[in-house]
Amino acid sequence: MSNISRNSPIESKQQLIDYIASGSKPKNEWGIGTEHEKFVFCIDSLKPVPYEGERSIKAILQAMQKEFDWEPIMEGQYIIGLKKNGQSVSLEPGGQLELSGAMLKTLHQTCAESNSHLRQAQAVSEELGINYLGMGFNPNTKREDVPVMPKGRYNIMRAYMPKKGNLGLDMMLRTCTIQVNLDYSSEADMVKKFRVSLALQPIATAIFAASPFTEGKPNGFQSYRSHIWTDTDPDRCGILPFVFDEGMGFEAYVDHVLNVPMYFVYRDGIYNDVSGKSFKDFMNGTLTGFEGQVPTIADWEDHMSTVFPEVRLKKFLEMRGADGGSWSRICALPALWVGILYDSEALNEAWELVKDWTHEEHQHLRDNVPRDALKVKFRNETVQDLALKMLKISSGGLERRACLNNTGDDERIFLNSLFETVESGKTTAQFMLDRYNGSWNGDISKLFSDCSF
Repeated sequence: MSNISRNSPIESKQQLIDYIASGSKPKNEWGIGTEHEKFVFCIDSLKPVPYEGERSIKAILQAMQKEFDWEPIMEGQYIIGLKKNGQSVSLEPGGQLELSGAMLKTLHQTCAESNSHLRQAQAVSEELGINYLGMGFNPNTKREDVPVMPKGRYNIMRAYMPKKGNLGLDMMLRTCTIQVNLDYSSEADMVKKFRVSLALQPIATAIFAASPFTEGKPNGFQSYRSHIWTDTDPDRCGILPFVFDEGMGFEAYVDHVLNVPMYFVYRDGIYNDVSGKSFKDFMNGTLTGFEGQVPTIADWEDHMSTVFPEVRLKKFLEMRGADGGSWSRICALPALWVGILYDSEALNEAWELVKDWTHEEHQHLRDNVPRDALKVKFRNETVQDLALKMLKISSGGLERRACLNNTGDDERIFLNSLFETVESGKTTAQFMLDRYNGSWNGDISKLFSDCSF
């Protein structure tokens, strides 16, 4: 499959299954790919930065290209991203800036990569009076005041989202996340990792909860970003109960994605709107506007990127449950999941923890964690108790990996801030709310000085 071009026509469902299966790698080739988004704001006005102008997203990207030798990514005449050494800098719909990191071997490397990116971003932004904020939801800006980025696929999504849910536009324009992409060795390994990480994703959401404000006021949630996904698009989101069924495998996931309506077909630099149409019709040569044409592997990759479950399968598994956060959290999120999923003993421990959870219990966690985070009750304990177990499992896995930095520390150092959160029972969201009700005196502008990068 690895020899098949992205332009290869898709002639059977088996090719789609083979495409995902081709992601399987031996353990010694597993990597860690970290992605993190951040809000970009003008220091004087605390407003989001527009795409064009003297102080703009475009100015940031062009300065990074010039000063740090990145290669531009263009869409028509617009610079919409940068790439270098397996990394890319890209734009989210509301101007959030994202680093999609290279697939690296250790958490020390992935943290160094994030640090390098943040330093570069700060170096070019300082002169522009711009800074960055790491949290899950834009704390002060109304939806209609968020500038729109010039990317064709986002225009289609913006038009379609309100047909499916009430908060899809907020997801696009006002949220930020930290993700990690991790490998699997086989179909069976993928299934076990998918089940463990999907079950534990609400626990990670609780640990990383950092989105308690909307338009300058408390919104009643600790992870409002997580809540937004529950009212975005039921076709694309949710907890995927079939992952825990006996027949789960590459084919079951392909069947799920085939049943998700399309957004677009990308041809000759243009995103063509086919929102709501069927990828199966595309495969059969009957897609309206593309009659007689069949999709390519590149079209399948595009379509797979438009489903938004808490864990997403491509040629790797994406952990998608965490709010955006501070510098230390960018390193902590991949550490949490690497410790659990890349050590067989830890993976077995985690599976023992979750294997008898029912569909109703998965849903209970998904429904309640966005509001109450670590305080949610589960069986005879709380999510805080589960989070501590999860961290200890991860810590054991990282200890056994024994990847040391140049001062002799292993990767467990990246879990320190998470242990502080869980042992105290106080999430970043609660910390922010305490300050809002205390030293900030209800003034959300203090958040930007206290919590920005």
